[in-house]
Amino acid sequence: MSARTTFFHLAAKVAILFGALFLVSVLLAAIPSHRAPAAPGQEAQQSSGTQLQESQPMDHSKMSGMEMDDAKANEAHAVHDMTRGEMGTHSLHMHMTAMRPQTPEDAARANEIVTQLRSGIEKYKDYHLALNDGYKIFLPNLPQPEYHFTNYWNGFLESFSFDPARPTSLLYKKTSDGYELVGAMFTMPKRATEEQLNERVPLSVAMWHLHTNLCMPQKGQFRNADWTKFGLRGAIATQEACDAANGRFQPVIFGWMVHVYPYEESLDKIFAIHHHMD
Repeated sequence: MSARTTFFHLAAKVAILFGALFLVSVLLAAIPSHRAPAAPGQEAQQSSGTQLQESQPMDHSKMSGMEMDDAKANEAHAVHDMTRGEMGTHSLHMHMTAMRPQTPEDAARANEIVTQLRSGIEKYKDYHLALNDGYKIFLPNLPQPEYHFTNYWNGFLESFSFDPARPTSLLYKKTSDGYELVGAMFTMPKRATEEQLNERVPLSVAMWHLHTNLCMPQKGQFRNADWTKFGLRGAIATQEACDAANGRFQPVIFGWMVHVYPYEESLDKIFAIHHHMD
C-alpha cells in the first residue's frame, strides 16, 4: 500500500472518529452560509474539514425521529427527480454541469473509467454480495426504475481520492427474483468545483448533477405540508419564498452525483443521466 493511500485511509478514519458526534447534522443539512453553485470556472472557498463533512451520503441508521423524516423526504424526492421523464436538464431543484467539447484524451480516460468500474463491480451482479460488503438499499419498498445500493464508507473516501472500481452506489433494476445490476454512481462533495469534477469524470462525456434550492416544512408539520410547494418537487425554490411559507431553506443538499451504466455500448449511453431501457 502506498504512503499516499495509507495517509488517505488514516485521515478518513480519524475524521470519522472525531466527527461522530455531529454526523447527523452534517448529513441532513447544507452549511448555512453555503451559496448556490458558482458559475463554471469559479473557485469555491473551502477548508478540508468542511469538505470532509459534506462528502458523505446520508446513513439512515444514524438518524431518528424528525431527522429521519427530513432524510426520507429529501431522498425520496431526489429519487423521484432522477426517474426517467421527471428530471429536466436544469430544473428548479437540479443543477447540471455543462457539456464540454470532447477530446480524444477525454474519450480514452472515460473508457478507462468504464473498464475499471466493470472489473470492480462484476461480483456485485449477485446483489447478495453487495449487501454482504456493506451496500445498503435505499427505500426498497418504494417502486423505483432503479434502486440505489449505497456504501457510505466508499462515499466518504470519494472526498479524498477517486477509484473507478469503488463507486459510492450500485444501481439495480428490480426483477421477479431479486435485483439486476445496471450501473453505479460516483459522488463528490457539494463544494467541489467543475474543474475538480472534470478531473474525475470528463465533463465532455458526463453531466454531474446537484440537488439545490430545497424548502422543507418545519419539523412536526410533515403530514400536513403542501408538497406541491415543499421538497425537491415543490414550487418553492428561493430563500424569500421559503421564508414566506415558514419553511427551512437549504441552497444545496447531498453532494455532486454522476451515474454510469458500464454495460451499455457507447459513451453517450454509458454516461447518460438515465438508464436507456427498451
